[in-house]
Amino acid sequence: MPRCAACGHVSAEEFKFCPECGVPAAAAAREERKTVTVLFCDIVGSTELGERLDPESVRNVLGRFFEMAQAVVERHGGSVEKFIGDAVMAVFGVPVLHEDDALRAVRAAADLRAELGPLNDELARDYGTELGLRVGINTGEVVTGTKERLATGDAVNVAARLEQSAGAGQILLGETTLERVRDAVVAERLPDLDLKGKSEAVRAWELQDVRADEGRRLSAVPMVGREHELGVLRSSFAEAVETRSCRLVTVVGPAGVGKSRLVAEFLGGLDGARVLQGRCLSYGDGITYWPVAEVVRQLQGELDELPDQRVVAALRGLLGAGPATSSTEEIAWAVRKLLEAAAAERPVVCVLDDVNWGEETFLDLVEQVAALARGAPLLVICMARPDLLDRRPGWGGGSLNAVNVLLEPLSDVEADALIEVLLDGAELEEELRGRIRDGAEGNPLFVEEMIAMLREASEGDGDVAVPATIQGLLATRLDQLPPAERAVLECGAVEGRVFHRGAVQALSPGAQLGSLLASLVRKDLVRPDLAQLRGDDAYRFRHVLIRDAAYDALPKSTRADLHEQLAGWLEERSAEVLEADEVLGYHLEHAYRYRGARPGCRRGRAGGRARRRPARGRGQARARAARCRRRAELLRAGARAAAGGRSRRHAPARPRRGALPLR
Repeated sequence: MPRCAACGHVSAEEFKFCPECGVPAAAAAREERKTVTVLFCDIVGSTELGERLDPESVRNVLGRFFEMAQAVVERHGGSVEKFIGDAVMAVFGVPVLHEDDALRAVRAAADLRAELGPLNDELARDYGTELGLRVGINTGEVVTGTKERLATGDAVNVAARLEQSAGAGQILLGETTLERVRDAVVAERLPDLDLKGKSEAVRAWELQDVRADEGRRLSAVPMVGREHELGVLRSSFAEAVETRSCRLVTVVGPAGVGKSRLVAEFLGGLDGARVLQGRCLSYGDGITYWPVAEVVRQLQGELDELPDQRVVAALRGLLGAGPATSSTEEIAWAVRKLLEAAAAERPVVCVLDDVNWGEETFLDLVEQVAALARGAPLLVICMARPDLLDRRPGWGGGSLNAVNVLLEPLSDVEADALIEVLLDGAELEEELRGRIRDGAEGNPLFVEEMIAMLREASEGDGDVAVPATIQGLLATRLDQLPPAERAVLECGAVEGRVFHRGAVQALSPGAQLGSLLASLVRKDLVRPDLAQLRGDDAYRFRHVLIRDAAYDALPKSTRADLHEQLAGWLEERSAEVLEADEVLGYHLEHAYRYRGARPGCRRGRAGGRARRRPARGRGQARARAARCRRRAELLRAGARAAAGGRSRRHAPARPRRGALPLR
């Protein structure tokens, strides 16, 4: 069946335009690097199966297994790459990344194992045989978008080797996969595996169980800062109680900024209120009213006592305890009546998490409840990422009883206080403390994850790595952007943390940058900054890790092209650039190096202007790249030896530093 290269939608019929996202069917998937999760599933004893059964029976048995496997994989948002003999290869994260791709793959594996039982009952009845399976799951960086296959890279090979090392009924997880799902699974560490083709032993875990709900991990440390935002929640609750009406407060912020922690702090200080909680799911069947159903179940006693049987019938249908014949309007009305009845006895606080994942019908219901509920103290708290306001700019309907609370990153002072609390008296070098603060840039989750990694490290080498969970969050957010917006970020990332509109225009001719940059600013991915080239506009990535995620998504061949093009653009403006030789040398050096990373490609081709100035020849291009590299090294050595030193903002430009010096 045809699959859309943009959104992954699978259609039963051929299409010219994707019925889900509208992208032309001819639009080819672009080649890019991304971190995905690969699942290999293999039938145990297939050779013996072929020996015992007629070939047609074997085909039918395998066909039923493949149908079951494909249905399970796609139910969890994965894509089946191919069926190889009696094995299935699936990729989670293609064509679109999700922050929980690793967990989706693990859940799919657990469902495969669970659903094999009913399938075996059918096979035993029809063919007198049963199947066993083994699964390997691994997470890692691959290249996607090639014509040959969904994903290419070592992560695929390791997943296959893990599957081959598993016994019947076993599900083996790679190290990075476990790191991303550790709070949601029960897994047992296995002895290190010597896998074919790997120079070093590979760490692996056997999956024992997947928790029904991985929940929301809240920090146990005291909350730092957020006094103003906490005050907004408290005053809104006080107003709802005083006026016996409804208030809607939406706490908005990127992943890890502390939305759940803020709300938990508020709930911990409540006295006499009833708290109801629901959470939107990112995928699955029947998710439209999932958070509403969670809330209604917590009010089962009140529901049974309601005198209006129309409300009872509508909500029982919602829970699956009766016929589901009510319209969306009737369900919204019934939910409001139930909440009003519950709040008539004592104040109710209804907390809805991950509202940015909510479907339009659910969002309409929340707005209707907030706008129309009367005669009872009700506070509705929604937690959402900025995507919600991009989808629904008028969220809250402009009502006077609705307010949005935007959570900004912690200040440096607050971040230092959080680091001190997390260290709990442990010693940490000031230089390392500063690197954690600068790397996290005010995101509490990032601070906690980095310090947790330091605690778990077996060797205290002073290196602060970015945890895979954080990398996944940021990469997912960028991958779900419209392609034109993502291309702007990728081109800007080549210049650095701070990039110029003119540079992006040079690297992406024809792009309508005005609207694209405005959208990226609204989404809090970039912010306007002081231009370092006269007559140009500059933008700064909201977080250096966002810049890194955008840059890392580019294939190395594309990086080489963009670095070379950017060097040409800067060369034309060298009169305005301080230490232009070093800046140009840096970009040419990277073009040279990334060209060399391509198998079968001669490094010298990228060193100079070989493609634009063919008369100079490949040898001269190679020589120029080498001269630029040597010149850059000499200039950097001189800068390090100079007394005093410049501020980082006026240091020589590097893509990972984000500064373009001026004369």
